[in-house]
Amino acid sequence: MSVQLNIAEGYAFGDGPTFVRHLRIAYGSAVETGDILVLLRDAEVADIETLASLIDANVEGKACLLGLLRRRNGWRPAQAGTHRS
Repeated sequence: MSVQLNIAEGYAFGDGPTFVRHLRIAYGSAVETGDILVLLRDAEVADIETLASLIDANVEGKACLLGLLRRRNGWRPAQAGTHRS
C-alpha cells in the first residue's frame, strides 16, 4: 500500500517537484517490496505460484514508476553500491 499511498499523496500536490519527490519515494517502497517478495520466495515460506505473480506485478510497477520519473525529469535510480549512507 505504501507505493499507492505515496503516489496519491504526491498527486494531491499537483504536477511539480513535490509530486516527483513522492514518485521517488514510491519507487523506493516498490524496491523494498520486491526485495521482501524475493526473500519470501527464497525462504519458501509462501506459495511459490502466488509469489511469482506478485513479483511479476512488482517488476511491472517499478518499470511504470521509472517511466513516470524519466518523463518528469530524466531521473535514474542510483546504481547498487553507489548510494551514500
